[in-house]
Amino acid sequence: MAPAASESTAHADGRVGRRIENYTAFWQKDVSKEADQDTENRLANYTDVINGYYDGATSLYEYGWGTCFHFSRFYKGEPFYQALARHEHYLAFKMNLKPGMRVLDVGCGIGGPAREIAQFADVQIVGLNNNEYQVGRARKLTKKAGIENQVTFTIGDFMKLAEQFGENSFDAVYAIEATVHAPSWEGVYGEIMKVLKPGGVFGVYEWCMTDKWDPSIPAHKEVAHEIEIGNGIPEMRPLAKAREAILNVGFEIEHEEDLADRPDPVPWYYPLEGDIRKAQTLWDMFTVWRMSSSGKFVTHHGLWFIEKLGIVPKGTWEVGETLKIAADALVKSGREKLFTPMYLVVSRKPAQN
Repeated sequence: MAPAASESTAHADGRVGRRIENYTAFWQKDVSKEADQDTENRLANYTDVINGYYDGATSLYEYGWGTCFHFSRFYKGEPFYQALARHEHYLAFKMNLKPGMRVLDVGCGIGGPAREIAQFADVQIVGLNNNEYQVGRARKLTKKAGIENQVTFTIGDFMKLAEQFGENSFDAVYAIEATVHAPSWEGVYGEIMKVLKPGGVFGVYEWCMTDKWDPSIPAHKEVAHEIEIGNGIPEMRPLAKAREAILNVGFEIEHEEDLADRPDPVPWYYPLEGDIRKAQTLWDMFTVWRMSSSGKFVTHHGLWFIEKLGIVPKGTWEVGETLKIAADALVKSGREKLFTPMYLVVSRKPAQN
């Protein structure tokens, strides 16, 4: 039986202490002992898995990564935050977003990409997220940026988009490293299909295990589970299934590419390696240092201390420990080309005859 969240431990900012504390209970302590029933349990309780993770991890993400919770490609000498923005611009460009379009951001985090894309493409964006704390942060940061009339946020379940927004409601929909959290790709892609207007475009950067990944190999299966527990993902799936799901729900693929497979001299995972010698700019040295052994030491003990003081909810430290598992797994699987965080697909809903 899945751990049960207790609303009695809810914080004013929307975070729920009990579900943070229960998050790691959705996985076996020894990930090599993970069984099918563990995966099925997480899929059945995906909202608790996702919310438990992000209630605990969001503040850590902001500390370590900023307001845009995704990876990107890097050019030599390119500043970290500039690369993240370029990654968002590239998606908007490939989707051919036009001024005045009404666009849905599925799994919007705290709104960093939505704010960037709205200003880059001059579109109206609605950000959807099922985590109350993240939506609160997104609204606060967007108001601070002065674009709250252009970018808005709502709490909702991406498996029930048509129920919330109605069919044929958006000119375009995008998802940046978010739909991997869904219990099924066909389920969430099918909902996206419904809320798109006929002829509307869907763009996604998807997290997948690549064709080189073989779940029959114990080490491959274990690294997938390590990615799961460290990122709030019920189940990691192969890239071929993502493509299959997009086609099965009726989309017409216009462009697809695994951007992580490009021969870039600076790999997408370099900030996680913790090697400050690889920092592309002087300012980025601090970003990279956070993942170094000394940076992890400071975070490990500092987070434990502020949790004891009650500054962050109980369970945050343990969620933070899973982030270290994830970082190591992402670097390992990235080097071996077993995983990609940027399988890009741009597809279109057929126009009505």
